Amino acid sequence: MDKIYKELTAKIEARDALVGVIGLGYVGLPLAMEFGRAGFTVLGFDTNPQLVERFNASDCYIGQVDEGLFTRLIGDGHMSATGDMARLGEQNVLCICVPTPLDKHREPDMTFIVNTCKTLAEHLRSGQLVILESTTYPGTTRELIKPLLEGSGQSVGEDFFLAYSPERIDPGNKDVKLRQIPKVVGGMTERCTNLARVLYSAVFDEVYEVSSPEVAEMSKLLENIFRSVNIALVNEMKMLADRMGLDIWEIILAAATKPFGFQPFYPGPGLGGHCIPIDPFYLTWKARQYDFPTRFIELAGQINTSMPDYVVSRTMDALNERRICLNGSRILVLGVAYKPNIDDMRESPAVRIMEILQEHGAVVDYNDPYIPRIADQRQTDLRKESIRLSEKTLGEYSAVIIVTDHSDYDFQWIVENSRLVIDTRNATREVEGYEDKIVRA
Repeated sequence: MDKIYKELTAKIEARDALVGVIGLGYVGLPLAMEFGRAGFTVLGFDTNPQLVERFNASDCYIGQVDEGLFTRLIGDGHMSATGDMARLGEQNVLCICVPTPLDKHREPDMTFIVNTCKTLAEHLRSGQLVILESTTYPGTTRELIKPLLEGSGQSVGEDFFLAYSPERIDPGNKDVKLRQIPKVVGGMTERCTNLARVLYSAVFDEVYEVSSPEVAEMSKLLENIFRSVNIALVNEMKMLADRMGLDIWEIILAAATKPFGFQPFYPGPGLGGHCIPIDPFYLTWKARQYDFPTRFIELAGQINTSMPDYVVSRTMDALNERRICLNGSRILVLGVAYKPNIDDMRESPAVRIMEILQEHGAVVDYNDPYIPRIADQRQTDLRKESIRLSEKTLGEYSAVIIVTDHSDYDFQWIVENSRLVIDTRNATREVEGYEDKIVRA
């Protein structure tokens, strides 16, 4: 055991370790690039043959990464991709970055992790370090992954090493590089933690060790539940402020002048992205196993998931005031990415807003400069293509709903040429002279 540990440590420190990244999506691809940048040879694994082909052809399919670096790392041989899972056994390090969605009952769907670990167990060999990065509930590494991998006949901490390190990627954030975000690591044994620290120290500016995988798993949930709860609070405040005829955005700006004890959060049409809409439900599901009701977290989830309905309700009210029925009306949704200036629409509230509008009989189109078409999304059967914006097309819709405030949009021009604008992001705050056209929701 001592020899295996020392040899793997030496390989990692010398950048001679072969690094495999399983799952080449929004988490796996940027991580693979950071390993490649640090001098490691990286092999990406994915079950999608089209994605593997694009990867190896230097066709960068995620807009938020450095395309020049992506091309260079592939060109100089630091990165490649494969769908051949037999090659898992060639790697010294394996980082698991597969999706962890919710099922239709809003409970954890561990299918991707289970299938990945079953396949990995078939090829696991002595001296490998396995790290889970996918967001999940506390206990996943110990209770689910460890038994699956030890089914190969090898033991954690003796034959192979196992740790958890949550991904902390913030798509679209140009101010903070991935390597500047501290990396939390928790291993199954002390040596597992040490190896994970040595690995990530070669890539990230700071590594923070915790006592167990469960602590690392829970820390990621706390980060995002903190945001979920505070967003729910401000969303509820927004609905109350609307009822009282007050501007929640002005209220937040006033509160934010306090130099201590307050952190501004902003309302919106609902939560998007893989983490904040999903993480709270991972913890509430796990808490039920301990007979512990997480009422505060569940209430926040209920408020946030209800926001698309609120947006549609406000749209219906605004149309009714103009003697227009939603049933049969043409509605244009601006922005389907879950946050500005990215091409990621995972769990985007725009999807649910469009579905509800269609359920009420509206004819719905969308525009998004980053997402030319909606197709093959896990959470929807919508099949649409982004329309081109023009003065003529804007005027053809009964209402335009701003769901994502991309910086590409000229909101003054949009309001001028639209009949009615439903603003869920305070995007029209600087538009003047058209107050009668704007409804904040």
